[in-house]
Amino acid sequence: MMAAGRVGTLDCGFTARPDAPAEPEATLDAEAVGLLPFLTRGARADLQAAAAQHVLALTGSGPGRALLAGQAGLLQALAELAVTAAPALARDAVRALVNLAADASLHERLLAADPGLPARLLGRALDPQWPWADEAAAALANLSREPAPCAALMGTLAAAAPGSGLERLVCALCTPGYNARAPLHHLGPLLSNLSQQPAARAFLLDPDRCVVQRLLPLTQYSDSSLRRGGVVGTLRNCCFEHRHHKWLLGPEVDILPFLLLPLAGPEDFSEEEMERLPVDLQYLPPDKQREPDADIRKMLIEAIMLLTATAPGRQQVRDQGAYLILRELHTWEPEPDVQMACEKLIQVLIGEEPECGMENLLELQVPEDVERQLQQLDHQEQEQLEQQQRLSSGEEPAPT
Repeated sequence: MMAAGRVGTLDCGFTARPDAPAEPEATLDAEAVGLLPFLTRGARADLQAAAAQHVLALTGSGPGRALLAGQAGLLQALAELAVTAAPALARDAVRALVNLAADASLHERLLAADPGLPARLLGRALDPQWPWADEAAAALANLSREPAPCAALMGTLAAAAPGSGLERLVCALCTPGYNARAPLHHLGPLLSNLSQQPAARAFLLDPDRCVVQRLLPLTQYSDSSLRRGGVVGTLRNCCFEHRHHKWLLGPEVDILPFLLLPLAGPEDFSEEEMERLPVDLQYLPPDKQREPDADIRKMLIEAIMLLTATAPGRQQVRDQGAYLILRELHTWEPEPDVQMACEKLIQVLIGEEPECGMENLLELQVPEDVERQLQQLDHQEQEQLEQQQRLSSGEEPAPT
């Protein structure tokens, strides 16, 4: 049986500066107060640049980030520099915002200091001429991991003019060379986090827009695991909408081969087995490599698991030979938690169908006592996985 789960978020995977050595709190406080005059409009450009570099250094430590988050005026000045200043000055300012936004406990104070910060950053992230657009996207990806700022950003996107907002974000993500000066890989985790929101999923799953179809090829995007993982996370979140499963699995989208192909290796199936597979998964070359990132492999499995929530979905996934790919993946998979997820999906595919009235696993109401037992089993499984990982890395097993 599959638990409903939660629509997932992704960390942007980006830190603009490693942690710096800690300084005494009183020293940091004095520095922060003294920096503000040099960050405001009208200050000399060389002093602004030096102040921005110093703020970036402060964001490299936990105490420095906490201190800056309490300086509303300084945060406002930093946000303005990040989006309106000369590119060289903006670089340090926006990277400081990336580091501040990486700390979820600071989100509320960041947005209180500048409620328009998401809209400011979004404008720069989608500006095809801005050299630090990827850093702006990274800051937004970090902010959007939490529900409140994610909802605020989604509101900004929804209020944008037609052709802008979420449509433009998807265009930037899917268009090679959209910004010749910035790679924009962080738009991937940003879109994944936005797909937590029902409004974003409604946009992505609108049959008249063909948005999902544009994202599917990026599951094989080899230049960036960040972009690839963001797209896979987006697709997984969309798969929570079981009302769209028939459309997603049908010929208009045909999502399953795009989810299975990264999980497939160079296996040589029999002719009978090969005929059960979609055309794109038949006769793969002997040098075919599986998705190298374990987290992405797990998200792909989770997306397929969600597509098996209904009886028609389970049958369609079976009919397209998913079991064959998953069987070989389970044998090959080196990561215990990914192997466990694969095993659970295989059990759904080869197991008996649920009783009448229980066919939709996403709508299934689990009694509280059963839910507690399942949570306890999940906890035990997690402990076992951690124990296996410690043993495989040569560490001493934890005491029981």
